[in-house]
Amino acid sequence: MNLEYKSLLPAGFSPDSRVWIYQSNRMFTLAEVLEAEKMLNDFTAQWKAHGADVKGFATVFFGQFIVMMADESHTEVSGCSTDSSVRVIKEIEKLFNINLFDRQLLAFAQKDKIQVLPLNQVAYAIENSFISFDTLYFNNTVLNKKDLEENWIIPAGQSWLSPKFNFTSPAAISK
Repeated sequence: MNLEYKSLLPAGFSPDSRVWIYQSNRMFTLAEVLEAEKMLNDFTAQWKAHGADVKGFATVFFGQFIVMMADESHTEVSGCSTDSSVRVIKEIEKLFNINLFDRQLLAFAQKDKIQVLPLNQVAYAIENSFISFDTLYFNNTVLNKKDLEENWIIPAGQSWLSPKFNFTSPAAISK
């Protein structure tokens, strides 16, 4: 599975640009991706904050994640402008009958595809070696472009999951 995405991020955005990641509970179909991206492009083209244009970006990555970004070095996004971005996400959710707000679903890259797992099943998955320290995890808690580039797709054992589930690092196993 090709997890390259950094080259698809907009080059002219500040590293401090705010980022929101909305993970779908299922893969989008190709037709849904095309329609969702049209809606996202239409939205970012007219996105405003207190009457000023927002330098925004939004797209669907890996058929599973909507990544939205606002470069606040140009215009600060808050209140109504944030609400308007959530509205477009809710429209996509309703149109395609998907869930983009379930933070209890976690995504992992497994066997060349993205697997979504409820948080309450993570311990079982670790105990049964479905998830390991090195399993790639989509860390949707990133807050800015720099974090998106450096910390979005990381080994599960290097994420917030590690202390919660006591992953064993590969280095510890080899001792």
